[in-house]
Amino acid sequence: MVRKKGSLILCGAFLFVAWNALLLLYLWGRPPIGRVNLAGEVIRLAEEVEVQLETQKKLLKQIESHRAVSQRRVTTVVSSPEVIIPILVIACDRVTVKRSLDRLIQYRPSPELYPIIVSQDCGHAETARVIGSYGDQVTHIRQPDLSDIKVRPEHRKFQGYYKIARHYRWGLNQVFNTLSQSTVVIVEDDLEVAPDFFEYFRALHPILRSDPTLWCVSAWNDNGRDALVDPSKADLLYRTDFFPGLGWMLLKEMWAELEPKWPSAFWDDWMRQPEQRKDRSCIRPEISRTITFGRKGVSLGQFFDQYLRYIKLNTEFVPFTKHDLSYLLKEKYEEKYIKEVYSAQLVKIEELQQGGTLKGPGPYRVQYSSRDSFKVFARNLGVMDDLKSGVPRTGYRGIVSFLYRGRRVFLAPPQGWTQYDISWS
Repeated sequence: MVRKKGSLILCGAFLFVAWNALLLLYLWGRPPIGRVNLAGEVIRLAEEVEVQLETQKKLLKQIESHRAVSQRRVTTVVSSPEVIIPILVIACDRVTVKRSLDRLIQYRPSPELYPIIVSQDCGHAETARVIGSYGDQVTHIRQPDLSDIKVRPEHRKFQGYYKIARHYRWGLNQVFNTLSQSTVVIVEDDLEVAPDFFEYFRALHPILRSDPTLWCVSAWNDNGRDALVDPSKADLLYRTDFFPGLGWMLLKEMWAELEPKWPSAFWDDWMRQPEQRKDRSCIRPEISRTITFGRKGVSLGQFFDQYLRYIKLNTEFVPFTKHDLSYLLKEKYEEKYIKEVYSAQLVKIEELQQGGTLKGPGPYRVQYSSRDSFKVFARNLGVMDDLKSGVPRTGYRGIVSFLYRGRRVFLAPPQGWTQYDISWS
């Protein structure tokens, strides 16, 4: 397109020069005129010249207009390249992967910018047929090694976790090394996505890229049950020290760091260890952009009936790419968030539960000082009470934010918190 516009500009300039040359030749070649008609002839020639000048003016405007358009298009191509964000779907033997793929394709704004790669383990024929039915809407790749993995006798019941870790490693290597992509969003075959799923990751990609204290962006809120989130705050985002997973974005540079030491099993808990996290955080939403519908799996429904089935999926499209998300950068975020938390009114859990003496929607702060007090308060307030490597789910600097009976609550350690205690796990 740019080459065609350049040719048009050259042709326009040539026509302009040629027109003036022909006009001069015409005037020079005219026979001598009598004195009687001299005044009339001069007037007529002046009118002709005026008409020609107007024509030339229009021609010059067209040339200038085409040149400006060409320059704008060149600038756009050079300065605003669109980042490709592939979606890697980790699949095995669930034919219900159709539910995941249907939503991904329904909400995907561009097949070119968001190619869907389905990586299948297990060799399950019926699942393969379901994936194949999407034709060129997805790319279907298959994990070649379906063999059992040698494990310790006491880990035989965990064979599935070993195969999942092996599959993740293979699938991510395919995206980053074989397909040479620079980033990826990973989902599993039992996740359904929100309408603004793609918008969410598109907007947060430059934040993840620019802040070295971040190492992932997740679509998931572990405490995202309906009663615990603010339905009026679909645009609210947080930093968290807890690796959430369940729809998350990873950069190629981070995979290059993790891949050489990738674990043989339990990869998600391994990600939560301080040796991998290195005091880095993830971004997570107030209201989840994914939900899981897969009760059946290697975890045998762990947490599903108690927590996961009640997670609220966002239904409001938030135009995140039009928002200023720089508040999520570490220095800006901590200055505002820590001040908000520790300026909140300190209350006892009984005051929250009774509620009558408290005025307004909060925020209120409940303080814990030990592993046991955290677990007791968390259970009584309805949030998840488990810790991984000492980090509570959704926690940032030990702070867990949620709604309790319509009031904003921060379950927080004492002011001056410095680090997580791994013995709390």
